[in-house]
Amino acid sequence: MKILVINGPNLNFLGIREKGIYGTQDYNYLVNMIQEKAKKEDCEITCFQSNHEGAIIDRIQEAYFDGTDGIVINPGAYTHYSYAIRDALVSITVPKVEIHISDITKREEFRKTSVTKPACDHQIYGKGLDGYIMAIDFILEKNREM
Repeated sequence: MKILVINGPNLNFLGIREKGIYGTQDYNYLVNMIQEKAKKEDCEITCFQSNHEGAIIDRIQEAYFDGTDGIVINPGAYTHYSYAIRDALVSITVPKVEIHISDITKREEFRKTSVTKPACDHQIYGKGLDGYIMAIDFILEKNREM
């Protein structure tokens, strides 16, 4: 099983930016947590982070060719307006989960709209970093059903 975790803009600043919203754990903590989950589940999980929309699209498209079995994506601010990322996600038929650390339904009005959600099989928000583990579990279960 091969899962790709994509993190969009500013996720590399976990533990630095808006700690009251995103927590005090840094990006390395998140990656290590995900890698521990990979070991536990005996699967390969690759983490990718970029602040650049095109790089995220390129990585999604690469997943089409590299045998990726599922994608967990936190598009960050691109969630709300990147139809290009949405279109790239639609092109990939593996299970996909959109993840948000904070509860986007209880934040600014613009955060309540996700143009990428319809391209995904599931959305998780407001569960902190644990949402990533929940998203991985969702993909593992979906792949077991296939």
